[in-house]
Amino acid sequence: MDIPFIFEKEGEAGFRRRETEVIDELTNRDGIVLATGGGAILAEVNRRNLASRGLVIYLTASVRQQLERTRRGRDRPLLNVGDRRRVLTDLFAVRDPLYREIADLCVGTDNRTVGNVAAEILQRVKSPDPEGKKQQ
Repeated sequence: MDIPFIFEKEGEAGFRRRETEVIDELTNRDGIVLATGGGAILAEVNRRNLASRGLVIYLTASVRQQLERTRRGRDRPLLNVGDRRRVLTDLFAVRDPLYREIADLCVGTDNRTVGNVAAEILQRVKSPDPEGKKQQ
């Protein structure tokens, strides 16, 4: 099922319940890369499982960049109502500190290519300086 369908039938609470179950299952596996949705960080159990079971890399993007990246999509139920800039600003204000709290590494993505961001992640993960990993 796609996200809008789950939101329509089960609401955000149903979606978040499913999300938590999947995060719990997948974070118990070895050798995977798990890309979560932005709201996954809201549940304390998700933060605990992500932080204790793997390396957390927070890919940051400004609200301006988020607006640009999501302007054509209609598959994000939380952005399909009201002022999208206000919604993104409010979501960012709540989520950003939670991500920073558990992140082993924060990487800015504004105006960058996927390859450039991936190269930075690889370089920083391999860095012998663990203090340098948290810096953006």
